[in-house]
Amino acid sequence: MNRALLICAAAASALTLAACNRQEAATNEANPGQSEPVNAAQDAVGAAVGSVSASTMGANSTDAFVSNAGMSDMYEIEAGKMAQQKAQSADVKAFGKQMVTDHTAMSNEMKAVLTKNNMTPPAELDQRRKGMLDNLRAANGADFDKAYIAQQDAAHAEAHTLMTGYAQNGDNADLKALAQKAAPKIQEHHDKVNQLKAGMK
Repeated sequence: MNRALLICAAAASALTLAACNRQEAATNEANPGQSEPVNAAQDAVGAAVGSVSASTMGANSTDAFVSNAGMSDMYEIEAGKMAQQKAQSADVKAFGKQMVTDHTAMSNEMKAVLTKNNMTPPAELDQRRKGMLDNLRAANGADFDKAYIAQQDAAHAEAHTLMTGYAQNGDNADLKALAQKAAPKIQEHHDKVNQLKAGMK
């Protein structure tokens, strides 16, 4: 646990430093005030924070699992909508469409389980995921495709860790079953992301 806290603290410090350096970095001409290198650094730090959170908290705490799984679906749906509009690659557009379809279905399944268990899904995204979406809004052209796929790589790794962890260690039977069902689908998504990433090189 101490190791996890140290990683989170280091990641938070890096995120703060990246934000402070925003003014010094070269700006994106289409989005004044937005810096592609800084945005990429923020996404990378966010990925590290999310990975630690998924493996240490969401895997064992039902409240944390519900919050993170719900926000994961919300993020995927919004990012997928953006990909359909902004991506240059037809394959990336198609993947974005698939994310909207699949994560809407997963979100609806989870809401049904939560209703049965008298639980409430998260009402909005956390600041980390809002920042990821902001960085996608700031990216254009091929830079959007690259940023989206990088985020998808990290997001699906985090979601898979969350699902497999709760499936093994969770204390709510209905949610454990949901996590067990979701994990293979998320792995399929991650495999597709890796294919898309390889095609960009």
